[in-house]
Amino acid sequence: MKKAETNNLLHALRSTHKVDHYLKINKSYLLDTDLATELNRIIDEKGRTKADVLRSAEINEIYGYQILSGKRMPSRDKLLCLGLSLQCSEEEMQFLLKLAQIAPLYPKRTRDSIILFGLLHQQTVPEVNEELLAHHEDLISEHVPRPVNNAQE
Repeated sequence: MKKAETNNLLHALRSTHKVDHYLKINKSYLLDTDLATELNRIIDEKGRTKADVLRSAEINEIYGYQILSGKRMPSRDKLLCLGLSLQCSEEEMQFLLKLAQIAPLYPKRTRDSIILFGLLHQQTVPEVNEELLAHHEDLISEHVPRPVNNAQE
């Protein structure tokens, strides 16, 4: 897939009279991958194993392999966990969300800001969950961080 500005594609789409014509002319600019293929590409590119990625994403292995094979579509939170596990850049994460047709991370939302911060600073799923918990936001995985006990025993 070649890169094209979305606004340019929208302009072309608005000015065309036949969708077939638009699709033919702009074929090389349209998405040519799916979520499972892209996730597997990133896993390979980063030299990780699927099992390791799923473990650090805190995703059940069976469900995770269904996502990675394209048999299941992840929820937004599960996809965010995978992105954190893979230490995706902000751009990679937003692209994965677009491929899954899921709302992108939006920095005007408190919860999304915390998750974006975690991505930008390569935090783990438990570290992001701790921040979410501290700010009374919903966690991205079922894992509940343990409270820190500073009391002397």
